[in-house]
Amino acid sequence: MNVEKLRKMAGSVRTGGKGTMRRKKKAVHKTTTTDDKRLQSTLKRIGVNAIPAIEEVNIFKEDVVIQFINPKVQASVAANTWVVSGTPQTKKLQDILPQIIHQLGPDNLENLKKLAEQFQKQAPGGAAGTDAAAGAVAAAEDDDEVPELVAGETFEAAAEEGHTS
Repeated sequence: MNVEKLRKMAGSVRTGGKGTMRRKKKAVHKTTTTDDKRLQSTLKRIGVNAIPAIEEVNIFKEDVVIQFINPKVQASVAANTWVVSGTPQTKKLQDILPQIIHQLGPDNLENLKKLAEQFQKQAPGGAAGTDAAAGAVAAAEDDDEVPELVAGETFEAAAEEGHTS
């Protein structure tokens, strides 16, 4: 073998300067695929099942919402574990409030009312976004309630008045 060729090969493998030991093995760097495989195997062991046809997931954190559009959702009820995979978008609650009101249940409407009151206290002039949110809450609440009957009126009489005008 040629001495220069050996020195060139030895020089490319050294980690330190002159007089240091050569590495025995080449360092193998872990890739993210190994982490992903480990996560998938752990989820499989828990017994997670995929839930199809979920268009949107919103995670509420104070006045910030983490929104996933068309995520991959997996769940294990026995382990009380939910996995949401996808690209997240962080938005302010005021920005997406009109679109998500129809998704909220009756217990969340109470929380939404409190939130609207807090915003009104913070901004005494009443910003347009808060007024819209409060109006949307009131509209959603009006839709849930059955209107009271007026004494002396029947549905038939009201229908006849509607046809005559």
